[in-house]
Amino acid sequence: MAKQSIQQVKQRFGIIGISPELDRAIDIALQVSPTDLSVLITGESGAGKENFPQIIHQYSKRKHGPYFAINCGSIPEGTIDSELFGHEKGSFTGATGTRKGYFEVSNGGTLFLDEVGELPLPTQARLLRVLETGEFIKVGSSKVEKSDVRLVAATNLDLVKAVEKGKFREDLYFRLNTVPIRVPALRDRKEDIPLLFRKFTTDFAEKYMMPPINLTEDAIEVLKNYRWPGNVRQLKNITEQISIIERERVINPETLKKYLPHHEVGMIPVAVSKIYESESKSFANEREILYQVLFDMKKDISDLKQVVNSIIDDNTQHQSSNIVPVKYETYSDNITIGESLSNDNDIQEATEYEESALSISEVEKDMIVKALERNSGKRKMAAKELGISERTLYRKIKEYDL
Repeated sequence: MAKQSIQQVKQRFGIIGISPELDRAIDIALQVSPTDLSVLITGESGAGKENFPQIIHQYSKRKHGPYFAINCGSIPEGTIDSELFGHEKGSFTGATGTRKGYFEVSNGGTLFLDEVGELPLPTQARLLRVLETGEFIKVGSSKVEKSDVRLVAATNLDLVKAVEKGKFREDLYFRLNTVPIRVPALRDRKEDIPLLFRKFTTDFAEKYMMPPINLTEDAIEVLKNYRWPGNVRQLKNITEQISIIERERVINPETLKKYLPHHEVGMIPVAVSKIYESESKSFANEREILYQVLFDMKKDISDLKQVVNSIIDDNTQHQSSNIVPVKYETYSDNITIGESLSNDNDIQEATEYEESALSISEVEKDMIVKALERNSGKRKMAAKELGISERTLYRKIKEYDL
């Protein structure tokens, strides 16, 4: 595809950048558009994956047909099949009428499934059938229906690792990945960072009716060398903050650094980093790593509870009659630990871990509460900030009764 055509696409969809990796992704989208092949778009959250399904649709023979974009991570697991394939009246509690699913209403057009890696395994099996045969069955029905839909999927997860762990069907992965498009992370497009910043400053100056901000040469280097875990979305948000808050319109490195979160610069403790490298785990950003560490710690502590209970049971059964009087303390999760059961160091250390389990839950709850407050209660935005899916956040809100 000629460079001129790629430039026209950028202008039409408001894509800013001169990165060869970005141009390559647009070129592939243009090449595959006239076909009906399935496309899998990969890239980190906030990198701009949502532009590519629209490019594929608008340059295809289906451009006059319907286009729907669905975020699979924001739909509760119990209703995802109904959303995608529809349901019959009375098929489940609350199904007061027959409902068409997205595969039915998208007939003749394009359906974009964002966060496809969040789909439950039973739904993945239904999706595979639609892709292979064009057939689907509504929830609560036995009638096979047909749909002619072009599917474009996107994910920020490593689906190969998800397949290895049994969380994503291998046959569906290969079916979706007929044509892969990788959207580069912002840190891999350093030449585009100043261009994007300038575009955003101009937009916000016009929006808020104020002079645009400018960066010194040193500040531009700071901007280019920052890791940008939130990619283009994070750059846009920070540009808006600076535009509104700073009175001085020329921004130096010291002022700029106030808006760049230090904990997201990649300064993860070496021990934690090595652990996750050795386990070959892949994460979209550092915040996701910290969350995984937090959850793994909770699991380890849960295992320790079982060890403690086992030791207590053994002591109860085998200790001689000269048992030291025991004072018991009951914790909030109904696990009772003897303060003077034994002088055994394992029991004392396990008790300390038991106490830390409470603080870990409190930290997790506090992080969720603050994220919701910062995003005015909007779960979708809070989930993105925390680096988890909206479904996981919803489950945690119920767990902590928030």
